Amino acid sequence: MASILLFHSMYGLRPAVTAAADRLRAAGHTVHVPDLYEGRIADTPEDGEALRDEIGRDELLRRAVAAAAPHAGDGLVYAGFSLGAAVAQTLALADEKARGLLLLHGTSDLADDARTEIPVQLHVADPDTYEPVDWQNAWYLRMRNAGADVEVFRYPGAGHLFTDPDLPDYDAESAERVWPIALDFLKGL
Repeated sequence: MASILLFHSMYGLRPAVTAAADRLRAAGHTVHVPDLYEGRIADTPEDGEALRDEIGRDELLRRAVAAAAPHAGDGLVYAGFSLGAAVAQTLALADEKARGLLLLHGTSDLADDARTEIPVQLHVADPDTYEPVDWQNAWYLRMRNAGADVEVFRYPGAGHLFTDPDLPDYDAESAERVWPIALDFLKGL
C-alpha cells in the first residue's frame, strides 16, 4: 500500500479532503493531510484566492516541503486537489523517491528540463475554467517529454472542484467515477 501526502485546494482543509483521506485509508493506504492554511477555510473562490495570495506561493511551498520532510524516505505518492495538485506536482517532481502523483482538478507548470519517470494520473473537469484544454494538452506533452507515464481522465459537464459535495461545482456521478480509478492507480504503484 502507498504512503500518500494529500494537499487541499485553495478553499483549505475542508470536509471533502478529510473524507477523501478516509476513503484512501479504508483502502489500506497511509495518508498524511497537511493543513497549509493552518486552520483557515474559505467559503467562496474569492476568499480562497485571497487566502492563497495572503500566504503566498513561496510560503505555501515551504509549508508543503516541511509537511513532506518527515515522510520523504517513504517513497511518497503526492496527491492534491486543485491548488493542492499544483503543490503536489511541484514536490513530486523534486523528490527522486516519489512513487506517484495523483492530481485532482489541477496541474502546475514544469521546467523545460524536468525529468521524472513517475506514474501520473489527472482527473479534471471538461471543460474546466481553471485548467483550459490548451493548457491541459501542453501540460500533458511536457509531462510525457519529462518521462512521466501520464493518464488523464476528463469529466464532461462537471465543475472545477466536482468532488467536493459542499461546493457548487459538485457532480455526484463524476465524483463517484473518480475513486475506483484513483484507487486502482494507487494499488498498482
